[in-house]
Amino acid sequence: MHPAFSVVFFTTATGAGYGLLALLGVLAGVGAIPPDFWLGFIGLGLALGLIAAGLLSSTGHLGRPERAWRAFSQWRSSWLSREGVASVVTFVPAGLFGIGWVLLGRTDGWVAIAGLLAAVGAVVTVCTTSMIYASLKPIAQWHSRYTLPGYLIFSAMTGSVLLNALLQGFAVGSNILLAVCLTLLGWGWKLATWRHNDRLEIPTTANTATGLAGGTVRSLEWPHTEENYLLKEMGFRIARKHAAKLRRITQLLAFALPVLLLAIVLALPWQAAAVLSVLAAAAQFAGMLVERWLFFAEAKHTVTLYYGR
Repeated sequence: MHPAFSVVFFTTATGAGYGLLALLGVLAGVGAIPPDFWLGFIGLGLALGLIAAGLLSSTGHLGRPERAWRAFSQWRSSWLSREGVASVVTFVPAGLFGIGWVLLGRTDGWVAIAGLLAAVGAVVTVCTTSMIYASLKPIAQWHSRYTLPGYLIFSAMTGSVLLNALLQGFAVGSNILLAVCLTLLGWGWKLATWRHNDRLEIPTTANTATGLAGGTVRSLEWPHTEENYLLKEMGFRIARKHAAKLRRITQLLAFALPVLLLAIVLALPWQAAAVLSVLAAAAQFAGMLVERWLFFAEAKHTVTLYYGR
């Protein structure tokens, strides 16, 4: 699949934003995070800012972005529409949670309930995003048991590393253990996903697609004389050596480097720990951009069989 940067940024930014929002909603709601004004203002601002930036960037891949609102009407049958509805609905409890925390200085009572509802909305929205891809049967790399859990794990992982940077920056604690455990879990899940995809044997061939048994079916004439939309969007190909290099970059930036930096944080004073925590979050975000790019670039649509690929 063609890895448009608008969609790559969308899945990365919203995943991190919803992960951070869910953790803030749960931890503040149970009293694990103090109702500090600047922590709430910057934390919720960062979470909602990432979500909004990601949602806006996703319209950049549309031929007619001004018609994006029409997608909301198809929620009965479309995971894309359900994602849009869930993302908008989540802003309601998130806004109430922000008002209670930032303006009223409290995270208990109805504010805690709003935070928990925002966390639920964040999880539901991430699930609907993942199902946009997991429901596509023509793309075997996405239509697997690894896609939905992967989205949830990566969202929680990036959100926890961002939250740790915030807590360290305001010197109100840390969640290093959670961030490290989720990062290691994400690393293992990504390796398992790559292994599964590399071993995939696609049952559909040109023979099965045409119903012609025996021998090898091949085209005498190409359907088009030049590159068309289907080949551009569905037939994108990446060289194996480039994919291997990008996989190593993903592992370094998204997983190995954040774990190393967070481990070093434990032995440093507050100021240095805060700086390294921010660097860990920045490195992981960059690494997840590469991982999302690979997620699209390595996917193969069965329509390319009709073009001899």
